[in-house]
Amino acid sequence: MKVAFQGERGAYSEAAAIAFFSAKIKPVTCPTFDAVFDAVDYGECERGIVPVENSLAGSIHRNYDLLHRHALSIVGEHIFRVRHCLIAHPDATLGDIRKIISHPQALAQCEGYIDRLGLERELWYDTAGAVKSLLDEGRHDHAAIASRRAAEVYEMQILASGIEDVAANYTRFLALAREPQTPMGACTKTSIAFTLPQGGATPGSLFRAIGVFAMRDINLTKIESRPTPAETFNYIFYLDFEGNQDEPRCARALDHLREMAPDVRVFGSYQADDTL
Repeated sequence: MKVAFQGERGAYSEAAAIAFFSAKIKPVTCPTFDAVFDAVDYGECERGIVPVENSLAGSIHRNYDLLHRHALSIVGEHIFRVRHCLIAHPDATLGDIRKIISHPQALAQCEGYIDRLGLERELWYDTAGAVKSLLDEGRHDHAAIASRRAAEVYEMQILASGIEDVAANYTRFLALAREPQTPMGACTKTSIAFTLPQGGATPGSLFRAIGVFAMRDINLTKIESRPTPAETFNYIFYLDFEGNQDEPRCARALDHLREMAPDVRVFGSYQADDTL
């Protein structure tokens, strides 16, 4: 099965794809998140995987926007523990390193470690791409911050591991497909998006909208708002709740929501990851 992900081989997204699907998949690299959605949408890949939030850095807004733009279904989630490694050329030593390169978020998450080493830092488009550049350029005075898998893929040396400043560093990934799947098991989650009437919204309209879940004892696990591109200062609300859209109480809540929200989109019901 072909699974699209953003980044180079060895990226955290690739590791999450293998952990979620299996080692038997064929990972397909994509330069951008847009390309991941396109690859699944156009049938070039059967599945895609994208990050939507990190426990330290927060939500990845671009992927929420792409979810709404594309007609894909969420068929699963995976919570991935991010462990950063300092990676260098096989012949390099820590004393050789003068500069550390990586994605801005990885650099920020290892800021204390880098400061203690007193090294320069340079932004890179991708963690695994930074490791790949070490191979391509043969630099002994540069090191990259990336995953252990990236070091294995490019046959580089790990100088140090677990260098993140906060150990509880997790990223939530969503698995995407063209068609929805029926989730197996009791621990189910549903993701939706909805808008409220622009201009005609009455006071408390958002409270009443999310209240359709509270009155049925449905637990909300996340709510996120993003601007609506076509309507100035109007918003799309993304919401996750516990339960399956086909359960009677959840179906009634969604029907009730449609009475007050002009646009309700259900991205899918799927097995929740109870790692945490």
